[in-house]
Amino acid sequence: MNDISSVIIQQLMVHQAGNAAQGGQLILSETTHHLPDEFWQQTLAHFFLKPFNEAEQYRLQTQDNLVYTIINQLFSNELSLESASKTLAEHFHLKSQSVHAKSGEFYLAEFDNIGFDGSAYRAIGLFHTSIKDQFLKVKTKPGNIQLSIEEGIDLKKAEKGALILQKEADQGFIVLIHELSAARQADGAFWKSIFLQSSPIINSYHNTNEALGMCKLFISNELNEHFETSKTDQIDMLQRSMDYFKTHDQFQMEEFSKEVLYHPEVIESFTQYKQQYEVAKQVNIEDEFAINPAAIQKQQRHFKSILKLDKNFHVYVHGRRDLIEKGYDEMTGKHYYKLYFDQEQ
Repeated sequence: MNDISSVIIQQLMVHQAGNAAQGGQLILSETTHHLPDEFWQQTLAHFFLKPFNEAEQYRLQTQDNLVYTIINQLFSNELSLESASKTLAEHFHLKSQSVHAKSGEFYLAEFDNIGFDGSAYRAIGLFHTSIKDQFLKVKTKPGNIQLSIEEGIDLKKAEKGALILQKEADQGFIVLIHELSAARQADGAFWKSIFLQSSPIINSYHNTNEALGMCKLFISNELNEHFETSKTDQIDMLQRSMDYFKTHDQFQMEEFSKEVLYHPEVIESFTQYKQQYEVAKQVNIEDEFAINPAAIQKQQRHFKSILKLDKNFHVYVHGRRDLIEKGYDEMTGKHYYKLYFDQEQ
């Protein structure tokens, strides 16, 4: 989130929870944590809120979803924060059954003045941390410097987070979700699907993000399965895909296919892959939608145009496929690339 300077943390509960199946402990706090001053407010607000992407929005399932029920009652003042946080901590504890799930801290925070879409909202945040880092603590005394090693939580960002805005309650609220990539890879869909029971809001961000992710997988993995494609051809197609999204305001499947994929056989294979992708990921990517710049920025780091040659060379390719020539040297028995350029920089 961009501006969190005016956010207020009204109440905060912290419990120990996670992975009952692996013997994780459930320890429930009885009272809220007091935040003594502005430094605590700003530090924890940054820790909790900074990782959220406001364009990536979700909703909670409204039927048979304990998280939705408890949050709804909390917003309606039917439950106290203490009672609500205990129920959700127990729910999280019992739901985290994966061998990769870790016991750690489960937080419930009540926020005021969360800026979103030009307005300020009350919000409930749910967070989980489990990774501990070691810190060197320095204590200075007259004539003496004492060192100690302590274990604690890195305050850069929480591993898992969900910010539930008091907005559109009957539709499942507006929810922002984040998860560190390491936690997401280990736990799969646990945080979003099993615990929160959330689903993405289908908007321009969702469509752009999913379409780019699908293009990346098709070109990097699927294309070579059906067609004889060199690494430079793959890189060229990846660049054309990204360039299309950067230079157009609207995505149109037919136009994209002609400008990026070119060949009818590749277009047909891509169409089939899109259907398989949508079924496998349980998403729907529309054939026409407005392109979202924030989603492009997120996906761009995954569109790496790099030729990795053994362990000796990495060649970064930024364009002009026609200036790269691949060959094979029979004398040395090795492949080679020729790179044509005007001047060395």
